[in-house]
Amino acid sequence: MTQADPQIGIIMGSDSDWSVMQRCADKLDNLGVSYEVNVISAHRTPNQCHEYASAAAARGLKVLIAAAGMSAALGGVCAANSVLPVIGVPIASGPLNGFDALLSTAMMPPGVPVAAVAIGEAGATNAAILAVQILATADPACREKIERHKMQMAEGVEKKNLALAQKLKNK
Repeated sequence: MTQADPQIGIIMGSDSDWSVMQRCADKLDNLGVSYEVNVISAHRTPNQCHEYASAAAARGLKVLIAAAGMSAALGGVCAANSVLPVIGVPIASGPLNGFDALLSTAMMPPGVPVAAVAIGEAGATNAAILAVQILATADPACREKIERHKMQMAEGVEKKNLALAQKLKNK
């Protein structure tokens, strides 16, 4: 799936990761930031992975989000083959339920950084927000979107606090 003029590339090691990464796409939709989604495996399609990462900047992408479980090599392979920032989303799978993917994503060698977010859906949401924050450093429209998002979150907490106070008062 590719939107017009995507700024962010979302790639997953398997189509089964989409159930988690849908949260990332939904958050980008909500923030009004264009993206593309592809299934590319660091292990099963290594040539395609190399080609995708190495051509991403030339195609106009600005940030890559790589989701993978178990050994989670996808983020590292992308970071090794691209000048773009890479955000890794560890997927809960296998006997370690994503802990192995988190460590694989976070423990990159010096010079090949991958930003690691939380395992699973929270990580997918945070990857979208972090990607837009990266874009916001050079794009005032993205900065405005992030500022609005943070204000909406704060307003939501304030409303919940007032509702709870009212509920306790009526008790």
